[in-house]
Amino acid sequence: MAENRDIVERTFDFSIRIVKLAQHMSKDSTCNRILARQILRAGTSIGANVEEAKGGQSRADFIHKYSIALKEARETNYWLRLLVASEIVNKQKLLDLVTESEEIKNIIAKIIINSRKGNKTTEE
Repeated sequence: MAENRDIVERTFDFSIRIVKLAQHMSKDSTCNRILARQILRAGTSIGANVEEAKGGQSRADFIHKYSIALKEARETNYWLRLLVASEIVNKQKLLDLVTESEEIKNIIAKIIINSRKGNKTTEE
């Protein structure tokens, strides 16, 4: 897992990839457009909440924002796995995105755990 890259930058880049995926999917059927909206909402929310956490007013606020980001990362991972399983998008095209969503989930979870323990993280 490449944790050297700043999570803010990483989630922003992930959001860009999600936007492009949603744009591609929206060109197709009604079902694809509905799924595209779902993944767009969840996938871009991760980075938005990580960004909000930077300005957290307290440790509790910081943890809360990261907890929302984790929830959205889990949901995004679900939608990506659904797209693969339902063969709406080619598995090979989504493999890197699924892997990245799992790594982001793990990094965010680690940040939350460390913050709850009172450990200084690189994101605070």
